[in-house]
Amino acid sequence: MGSAHRFEGELVLGHKGAAVEVPFDPAERWGIAAQPLWHGRRGHVVDGRLNGKPFTSSVVPRMKRFWVLVDEKLMNAANVAVGDIVEVAIEPSQSAVKLEAPKRTLPTARMVRERVNRAKRKR
Repeated sequence: MGSAHRFEGELVLGHKGAAVEVPFDPAERWGIAAQPLWHGRRGHVVDGRLNGKPFTSSVVPRMKRFWVLVDEKLMNAANVAVGDIVEVAIEPSQSAVKLEAPKRTLPTARMVRERVNRAKRKR
């Protein structure tokens, strides 16, 4: 990942799962137009690392910002929860990976419990 763009961000929970805000427009930064990812969604397939754990995912636009999607499997591997500040490194994927649309998920019991415990600690 020599040309990866590195940044930190908070892992947040959206209506389709967890994500981290990407602090740049991938099309502008990489000079690559967004591609169809699944029905009704365009974006960029990326390879990356989240707290050192490798992953392949997508960066999608939402609310005039860009977000890298983080699935629960990656969250578990990186030992992170919603609300954590994470280190991210991403670059355009060189593989022809076909991604599936994220399924609408509700927070898991673990996510809710960790969010409540984190809020209690901050008081």
